[in-house]
Amino acid sequence: MNFNEKIKSKCLEKNNRLCLGLDVDNNLLENNSLDYMNSYIEDIINATIDLCPIYKVNFSFYERYGSKGYKILEKIPEYINNRAISIADAKRGDIGNSSIYYAKSIFDYLGYDSITVSPYMGRDSIEPFINYKDKGVFVLGLTSNIGSNDFQKLNVNNVAVYKFVIKLCNSMNKYNNIGLVIGATNDKDLKDVESVSSPMPWLMPGIGFQGGNLEKSLKIGEENFLSIINVSRGILTNKNKQVEEIKEATLNYTLKIRDLI
Repeated sequence: MNFNEKIKSKCLEKNNRLCLGLDVDNNLLENNSLDYMNSYIEDIINATIDLCPIYKVNFSFYERYGSKGYKILEKIPEYINNRAISIADAKRGDIGNSSIYYAKSIFDYLGYDSITVSPYMGRDSIEPFINYKDKGVFVLGLTSNIGSNDFQKLNVNNVAVYKFVIKLCNSMNKYNNIGLVIGATNDKDLKDVESVSSPMPWLMPGIGFQGGNLEKSLKIGEENFLSIINVSRGILTNKNKQVEEIKEATLNYTLKIRDLI
């Protein structure tokens, strides 16, 4: 089973398309020690694992603490323990040799199932990741931030730059392990994305705090292949939020998604 089949199978198994972003800010916790943060993350995973097919880990929330934060990054795949798909939201992308070692770090050493990558440096910056045939690579296509207008929507010969990125991903997807990061805030552009994307999963941030449309994102993504709704702040962000509250918020999103798919 290739990666894209694997992630779809996990979503079908749990009847859900929710990706819970483990973007934990320990400054919002009742105890801001890293040991507490570590156990808090483990508790979140165990409380939500029956609902969530996918977890995304934003590396910046952990790398800011150096080696101590990196130890938590090492632990998270162990906590998930193959019960869900893990995404290393590290947005790597560099010249060939550098990307080779980034891939080794994320896949071989840390043990994540997939990664987000930046395509700005082109094909050779992506290839080392997709050469791990059983691992997934989510390429930044059309992102949810305001700055996406700076480059991604610029026209070259009347074609938006993000469409060139998607077409490149189509041509490179020989192992069926490439997906796209498509911001749900770009609901006016989703049909255009669909028109150039071959069948592959879309990781869709921007629901909740950023105002993306859940129903539209789900339906257009499902028509294409598989829409993965990433929610982080909409579930986790609140000072001293208890694990039971996070489980309840995860269930609420799950029920909304199940009503729409």
